[in-house]
Amino acid sequence: MAMTRRVAPFAEFGRQDVGRVGGKNASLGEMAAHLAAAGVRVPPGFATTADAYGELLDSHGLRARITAQTGRLHEGAVLDEVGAAIRSMIMAEPLPTGLRTEIISAYEQLARDQGRDDPEVAVRSSATAEDLPQASFAGQQETYLNVRGPDQLLLSCHRCYASLFTNRAIDYRERMGFDHLSVALSVGVQIMVRSDLAGAGVIFTLDPESGFPEVIVVSAAWGLGETVVSGQVDPDEHTVFKPSLKDPALDPVIDVRIGAKRRKAVYGEHGLTRTVDTSREERSRRVLTDTEVRLLAEWAMTVEEHYGCPMDLEWAKDGLTGELAIVQARPETVQSRRRTTTLRRCRLTTTPAQSLVEGIAVGEAIGSGPVISLDTPVDLGRFPTGGVLVTGITDPDWEPVMRRASAIVTDHGGRTSHAAIVSRELGVPAVVGTGRATEVLHNGQDATVSCAEGTRGHVYAGQLAYEERETDLTELPATRTRVMLNLADPSAAFRWWRLPADGIGLARLEFIVAHQIKVHPMALLHPERVDQHDRRVIDQLTEGHLDRGQYFVDRLAHGVARIAASRWPAPVVVRTSDFKTNEYARLLGGRSFEPVETNPMIGWRGASRYYSDGYREGFALECRALRRVRDEMGLTNVIVMIPFCRTLEEADRVLDVMAEQGLRRGEHGLKVYVMAEIPSNIILAQDFAERFDGFSIGSNDLTQLTLGVDRDSESLAHVFDETNPAVTRSIQLLVSRAQTVGRTVGLCGQRPSDDPGFAEFLVKTGIDSISVAPDSFATVKQHVAAAELNLSGKDRTAASKTRHPHAGLSSSNRE
Repeated sequence: MAMTRRVAPFAEFGRQDVGRVGGKNASLGEMAAHLAAAGVRVPPGFATTADAYGELLDSHGLRARITAQTGRLHEGAVLDEVGAAIRSMIMAEPLPTGLRTEIISAYEQLARDQGRDDPEVAVRSSATAEDLPQASFAGQQETYLNVRGPDQLLLSCHRCYASLFTNRAIDYRERMGFDHLSVALSVGVQIMVRSDLAGAGVIFTLDPESGFPEVIVVSAAWGLGETVVSGQVDPDEHTVFKPSLKDPALDPVIDVRIGAKRRKAVYGEHGLTRTVDTSREERSRRVLTDTEVRLLAEWAMTVEEHYGCPMDLEWAKDGLTGELAIVQARPETVQSRRRTTTLRRCRLTTTPAQSLVEGIAVGEAIGSGPVISLDTPVDLGRFPTGGVLVTGITDPDWEPVMRRASAIVTDHGGRTSHAAIVSRELGVPAVVGTGRATEVLHNGQDATVSCAEGTRGHVYAGQLAYEERETDLTELPATRTRVMLNLADPSAAFRWWRLPADGIGLARLEFIVAHQIKVHPMALLHPERVDQHDRRVIDQLTEGHLDRGQYFVDRLAHGVARIAASRWPAPVVVRTSDFKTNEYARLLGGRSFEPVETNPMIGWRGASRYYSDGYREGFALECRALRRVRDEMGLTNVIVMIPFCRTLEEADRVLDVMAEQGLRRGEHGLKVYVMAEIPSNIILAQDFAERFDGFSIGSNDLTQLTLGVDRDSESLAHVFDETNPAVTRSIQLLVSRAQTVGRTVGLCGQRPSDDPGFAEFLVKTGIDSISVAPDSFATVKQHVAAAELNLSGKDRTAASKTRHPHAGLSSSNRE
C-alpha cells in the first residue's frame, strides 16, 4: 500500500508519530515495527492521519463553526448543547472525497492481505494528545467493533471524527488547557480478533490501586473487551510477580480472583455488537489458563521495557485460532504520576457497624456525604457538590457529575471499568461492582465510602469520622535496628510498598484462613464428618475444585504470595496458624473437629496441633501452600515461624512433620523461626536456638504466661503490663542468650508503637528487629532512631551484655 498523506499502515508509524496519528495508533505502529520479533502479536491495520482530519475541518467552514460553538462555553452555554451541536455539524458534512477513496483502498488491501472479502475490523479513535504521560484522553472518543464492508467502515470513521467533541472530551480539554482545534483525530482500522468467541481484557504493568511496580495485573472476561473497559462486568483478575516471570521454571501467578462475568459482548446479527448474559458455567470458569496469563504478562513486560514506563494495555483472544493479541497500549497515567516519596493514608477513627454494601475498592481514600442515587446523568445543578454518587454503571457522560462527588458507588464494573479509571484520575474514592448498591442505598441517607481497608471497599451508614495523614518518607531516619511490618490481610499488602520497611516481621495465616478460605481444613479433607448445612456452603465455596484440599492450598498460597511479593527480596516471616480451638470451631465445618475447652488460650493451639492426629493433615495443607510459595513461585524470602511451641520435644516433632511435607530447615535456604511467648522459650533459649534460626517475641502471650494473667480479662487489666520487670528481664535474657549463639531476635507487638520508652528499652537490649502495624511504622522508626541516638554511638550488643542481668525499665516506664 503506497504511502499517502491521509492513510497509512500501522507498520509505517512509531511512537514519535503521536502528532500525526495519535497516541493509540502510534503505539500500535511502534509495537508492530519493533516488538513483533519479541513475539508480541499485534493485528494488522491502518490509520488516517491528522492531515486528513485537518482536511475535514477545512471543508464547509467547519473550523470556524466549531470555534464559535466552543466559545459559547465561556459565555455560560450548557456543555451538553455545545457538544451535541458540534457533533451534528460534523456528521452533517460528508467526508472529503480523497479521504473516502483512500480509506476504502486501504481496507481492500487489508482484505487481500487477509485473504478474505470484507473482513471485520475494529474502528478506533486516536487523538493526537492522547496517551501522553502527563494526560489521558483514553476512552473519550468512540470505538466501533465488528465493522464490515466499505459503507459501514466510512460511517464508523465519520462517527469517530465527531466523537472528538463528546461532552467528556470537550470538558477534559477545557480543564487541561488544550485548545480544541489543536488536538486532531486519527482513526485506526484494525483486523478484528474474534474474542466474541473467547475473551478479552486489560493489562496493567503495575498494581493500578497502589502503584506497586513489581506486579502485572491481567483482567479477563468472556466476549469482546468493551464490557471490561466500560465496566459492565466484574472480570477475572490475575496478579503476576515480575521477578518470578523472568525465570521460566517458576510459576509467577501469585493471585487469581474469579469474577462474576455475568455479561459478554458478541457480534450482532446485523453487524456491530450486542450484549448477552453468560452461562452459569462461564461465570464460574476462568477465561485464561495460567499459560495464557504468563504469555500476556511476558508481552506486557516486553512492552513496558521498550517504552520505559508503566503501561496500560488491552488484549484479546481469537476463539477461532486460539491466538492472543495486544490490541492497544498506552502509558499508565495515574500511579506513574504520583510522588513515590510521599505516603498519604486515610483511616476511620471510629469502629464502623456492618457495611451496607461491599465491592472493589478504587483508590485508598475515604469519602462521605448524602447519597444521590441516579439512573442517568443530570444537570450539575441537580447534583450537590460532596454527594455520594450511586448508580448502576457510568460512562463518559457521567464525568461532570463524578467530579462533584465525594465518592462513587456502582452496581457493576471491575478495576478497569470506566468508573474505576475516572475515579483514579479524579482522586475520588469509589466502590465498584457491589451488585446491589442502587437497591440498598437511598437518596438522602448519609453514607461513608471507605477504600482504605484493602482491595474490598465498604459503604457504611452515616458520615463516620476519619483522618488523613501524609508522610514524607525521605524524612524518616535510618536505623540500625530493623523496623518491620505486621501484616495479615493480603489485599492490603501492596498499599504499604512505599514504606522503607526492612521486611515483614509477622504475617498471620489466620486472617487468610478466616476471610478468604473460610473453611476448617479438616472439613475439606473429611466432608463426611460435617453437617449438611455446612457441607452445602462448602460445596458452593469450593465449586470447580475436585480436590478440596487443593482449594485450601491455592487460596493460602495466593494470600501468602501477595504478602511476600510486597516486600521482595526482604525477609517475610510467616507464622503458621495460631487459632485457638474456639476460633477454629467458628470456621465452616469446624465444630466437628474441635474440642470444647474451658481455657482455649492455653489449650490445644500452635505447635501441639501440628503433629497430632486431630490436625496433622490440616497442617500438611499449610506446609504444601508454603512450599508452593517458596519453591514453585520463587518467593524464597518467606521464613516459616512456629507459634506456641512449649517444649523441645514438641519442636523436634513439628520440624519432622514439616520435613515430611518438603519444608526441611536449611534446604533451599529455608529458615524456621519460633515464637518466644512461653517462659520455657526463655529458660531454654539456647536449646531452642539449636532447632530454630531465630525468635520472635510475642509480648502479649509472654506477659500473660509470665504474670499468670488472662490477657482478655477486664478485671485483671490493671495487672497486665508488658513493662513489668519479670517480662522485660525475660526479653533481655532471650536477646542475650540467642545472640550468643548467632540467632536473631525480634518483637512483634503494639507496645513499641504506643510507648516510646518501651521502644527505647528494646533498642538498649540490642534486639535485632521490631515489627509494628504499618500505620505505626513512621512513629516507631522515629522512636527507634531517637533511642539509638541516646546510646551515643555505643555498641548496642555491648550495652546489652554489660547491663545488670536483673535490670529492667526505669520506674517511670513501669507506670
